[in-house]
Amino acid sequence: MPDDRFTLRIAPDLRFLLPAKRRGGVVRVTRDATSTLGHYVEAAGVPLTEVGELRTAGTALPASHRPVAGEIVDVLPVRRPQRAPTAPPRFLLDVHLGRLARWLRILGLDAAYRNDAGDKELADAATREARVLLTQDRGLLRRHDVGCAAFVQGARTGEQLRDVLDRFAPPLDPWTRCPTCNGVLAAVPKQDVLAALQPGTARTYDSFARCGSCGQVYWRGAHARRLEQLVSDATGR
Repeated sequence: MPDDRFTLRIAPDLRFLLPAKRRGGVVRVTRDATSTLGHYVEAAGVPLTEVGELRTAGTALPASHRPVAGEIVDVLPVRRPQRAPTAPPRFLLDVHLGRLARWLRILGLDAAYRNDAGDKELADAATREARVLLTQDRGLLRRHDVGCAAFVQGARTGEQLRDVLDRFAPPLDPWTRCPTCNGVLAAVPKQDVLAALQPGTARTYDSFARCGSCGQVYWRGAHARRLEQLVSDATGR
């Protein structure tokens, strides 16, 4: 019988998405009558959101391409920095990335998040609001109704933050968004927020900001030192 297979060569930067037995990056695939190249790539373990280009013999291929026997297709990663639907980029994070959402907001990035949003709700909101959907859920990335989305690399929040900043290179404007609700912060006279302050805070601090959405009041207290290190590391990248 003739050999009806073709080959996917997965770029090194994408191989972490493959099952352990395929980490070498060469995947031999038996064709069927209907599947597209995009289907085969995702079946191998790589969501198309992570693919920048598909090429064979130096020629770019669309995800809708039907592979031919003996074809060798290079699966290349998204080029960084990646262009987002809006400038600056606006993000939407899935339910497992709440801490990352808070850190992005501290850096002044528009990062929408709810801890009870389902997959369809996330996909719909990302498309409707032209946001980049950030997730580590490969099933969510493979949904056909998802627009711009990205797999967030890293187990720790710091690793995840570095990955997002590297991939999208967003302009940073620290201390301008509410870490709790994503609203915009504005400086406010101390006199206007005295009723919301503990006596010790009122005696010690003079500069305050208030969220225009939820009304939360902020100041640079002792807890800010760790966050200032976060901001310093991010802005120095």
